[in-house]
This record gives sequence, C-alpha cells and structure tokens, in this order.
Amino acid sequence: MTDTTDKMHQDFSHPKTLVQYLRIYLTGFAMGCADIVPGVSGGTIAFISGIYETLINAIKSFNLGALRKALKFDIGGFIDHTALRFLITLLVGIGTAILLLANVLSGLLENQPTFIFAFFAGLIFASILAIGITVKWSIDAIIAFAVAAVAAFVIVSLPALGDGDHSAITLFLSGAVAICAMILPGISGSFILLILGQYEYILNAVKNFRDFGNFIAVVVPVAVGCIIGIMIFSRVLSWTLKNYGNITIAVLTGFMLGSLKTIWDRAVEGVPIVNPSGALDGGQIVLVVILIAVGFVLVSLIDHMQSRNNPVMRLVMPKKPADPQPETAS
Repeated sequence: MTDTTDKMHQDFSHPKTLVQYLRIYLTGFAMGCADIVPGVSGGTIAFISGIYETLINAIKSFNLGALRKALKFDIGGFIDHTALRFLITLLVGIGTAILLLANVLSGLLENQPTFIFAFFAGLIFASILAIGITVKWSIDAIIAFAVAAVAAFVIVSLPALGDGDHSAITLFLSGAVAICAMILPGISGSFILLILGQYEYILNAVKNFRDFGNFIAVVVPVAVGCIIGIMIFSRVLSWTLKNYGNITIAVLTGFMLGSLKTIWDRAVEGVPIVNPSGALDGGQIVLVVILIAVGFVLVSLIDHMQSRNNPVMRLVMPKKPADPQPETAS
C-alpha cells in the first residue's frame, strides 16, 4: 500500500466508543439514503467516508476461520474475527434510512428529481476531488482512471433489456453482478438489475410477498447470488487494494467520474416534471447551482474533518503555522 491511500486504511472494524459507533451508524444511514436513489451507489458514500476498506475486509472476514469459530461456539472469537459489531452498526444505519426515508425520497424523486440529482452531483464532484488528490498520478494511474471512467460511462449508457429470462440461474447471476456493482463507487446495483431486465421482476416479487411461493422462487436465487458474488468480489477488491492500492483508487475514482452521466441524464429527464415548460427558469437554475454547491461543500467538509487535507477546505481553513521552537543555548 502506498501512503496515498492512508485515508482508506483507517480501521473501524472494532468500534469501542460511542462516537465510533455513531460515526459508523451515520455512515450507514447516508449509504441507505444513497441506495434509495436510482443511479447512486452506497459504495460512493462508503468510499468518501473512509470506511471502504474496512467494509471490504469485514465482508471478506466471513471465511473458513470464521466458520471454525462458529462451529466451536466461540462467540467472542467469531464476533472479533468477522468485525460483526461494525457490520451490524452499519446495517442498522442503512436499514433505518430505508425505513424512515424511502417514502420521503421516493416522493422527492417523483416530484423534484432534478433538484435531488443536482445535490447528488455535488456529492460526487467533491468525492472525485477528495479521493483524486490522494492518487499518485503516474502514467499507469492515469490510464487506469481513464479506462474505468469510460467503462462506467458505457455501462450506465446501456439500454435496459426487455422482460426476458427469469430462470433461477439468470436471477442468481443477476444478483451476483448487481451486488458487485453496489459496492463499487459510482455504479448502482439497482441500475445494473434494470439493465439486465430483472429490476421490475424482482421488485414485483418483493412487493407481492404474500405470494410466498413466487417470492421464495425469486428472492432466494438473487440472495444466494448476492452472497456468493460479494464474498468473491470483496476478496478481489481487498487483494487489489493491498497490492495495487494506488491503481485501485485511480480506478474507483474513474468509476465515479464515468457514473456522472446517469446523474446528468436523470436530472435532465426530471426537468419537465419540475417545470412543465420543459426548461428551468432563472430561480430554478439558481436552486440547482445552490444544491450542487451544498453537496460539494458537505462532502468536502466531511473529508476535511477526517483527513485535514481537503484541497477546498484548506482554502478557507488553512493550517495554523507551527509555533516556533525556542532556541537552545549552545
């Protein structure tokens, strides 16, 4: 690992204080808010909040060692080995956001989509800057960044497939691919399901859970695919972060840049909803700019509180010069 990824190395896997638990919970809450919004990835929030590597390693920790401890009923050892306190706190935060804000955000997305996506655009712009300055921009890193940005742009530009194959193996593979996208900054897992033509089919099965037979037939293959996909992919990401940290961060930053296309598309598609004339008026344009700025400043401030090195915040919150050391008599 290079020193450029120090902010990714902070270990939150074994929280001990109330403040640490609160930070993990609030990060989960923010991830839950992002996951509700189509086209926005909770992985982006994990990335900019500094818990990304902890999350990947926590998922990876469910291995044979964890299984042996579980079979021996070594509860304490199992909890420590799997970073279970971290994962449970994070999942509670995600679940709380989904339960409390799903209806609110759904309503805002339906009635004010342009403004919602303007805010998220600000978040992602600031994230690209905050993470981008940590990369050592060698030729390899620049190429990796560019390839990832183009790949993300192409992925989010793909048209959704029609209602096609919904066999168990297709649902399994869709779940495995979607969960990998979900933990990548910038690419939404729900958007991948939409591209694969499975989103509405799975959503309808969940909504109509009273048809228990169909619910199980749909959800189980997807869930198994998600579990296997994330277990494999977390190991790949952990290995690349450990051995090619600088290139990996460049790739993840590229994914965020390329994914901005879907934010732009959804913001533009929402303009006729916000204003039936088909164009924003002056006041609405000002509001869009303000929301982009608020999202940008919010992420920059969070990053600066963590790293004390955010390039935007350094302009308005410069480091205090160190006190001169008293001269000692020779």
